[in-house]
Order: sequence, then C-alpha cells, then structure tokens
Amino acid sequence: MGTLCGIDEAGRGPLAGDLVMAGCILLKKVEGLNDSKKLSEKRRESLYAQITPHAEYHIVKFSAQQIDAQGISQCLTQGLQEIMQNLNADEYLFDGNSTYGVKGLQTMIKADGKIPEVSAASILAKVTHDRDILEMAKKYPEYQFEKHKGYGTKLHIEMIQKYGYCDIHRRTYKIKALEPRLF
Repeated sequence: MGTLCGIDEAGRGPLAGDLVMAGCILLKKVEGLNDSKKLSEKRRESLYAQITPHAEYHIVKFSAQQIDAQGISQCLTQGLQEIMQNLNADEYLFDGNSTYGVKGLQTMIKADGKIPEVSAASILAKVTHDRDILEMAKKYPEYQFEKHKGYGTKLHIEMIQKYGYCDIHRRTYKIKALEPRLF
C-alpha cells in the first residue's frame, strides 16, 4: 500500500463559524488517535501538537459567507479538490459516504475512528475549528460561542433571538425555532 491521505471536516453543522477541512499524511505513527468527537478538548490539543511535526497536512476553511453563497456541498467539493491538489498521496480517504463528485477519492463511514490518517485529519480540523470559534467568542461575547462552538443549542438560539445574526452566522441555515409560526 502506498501513501494514504486521510481527510475529514469539522463545522459542517453549526449555525456559525467556518467549515474546516483537513487532509493529513502521517510521516510517523502517533499514539492515541481517534475520532476527534470521542476525545476531550485537552486530548485533542495534545494530539494536534504531536501530529503537526510528524505529518504533511493541508487545512482549508470556508466562511459563513462562502457557505451561504455556494452551499455546503460545493464548499466540501472545493475543499476536497484543494486538499488533493496540495497533498501528494497514492490514495485519498474521506470520512463519510459521499465523494461530492470528486474523482480519485474513496470514502468510508466512521473512518475517523478506524483509520489513523483520517483520525489525524479529524483532530486537525476540529482543533482548528474550535480555536477559531473561541477567537470569535472574544469578538462577539454576547453569543457565548465558547459554550456551544456555534452549534444550534438552546442557548445559541436564544442569543440569536436576542441579538440577531452576527458576521459569522450562516444565514441560509434554517432554524425551526426562528421560523415564523403560521397558525
């Protein structure tokens, strides 16, 4: 088997913040890799620091405005293409079940918990996403992004109801709680 580039994303579902995609080729084995969602924030940060010096990687970000203008699928397609253009591997494996029309890409459901390169990409994407949203929490303290990381929690929806959208909100994402009631 040749070189494998694992690819994963973080921030597909939140109401705010960037979509972050990472591709990773491990140059050295890193112990303790797993799906980033199954690791504590402290453990993800520790692994991030171990992955970066021992890997070739490429990170792509799409802003809320880009997601609103192009749609999440088009952003994912562009991100996959950019990663494949910037990292030279024999195989490219994306976590999930869709290639988004990108040729030369394989997929595997839950690869982020099974394949070290995809786990590493998952960690790179999640740590990058969370660091960025914590920076935005300083710029927009009223939304309390540090508590929900941009996801559609009850608190976040209450903050949107109170303050409206800010620059990092995805305006095309439909939020049932904010829809006008027709009865």
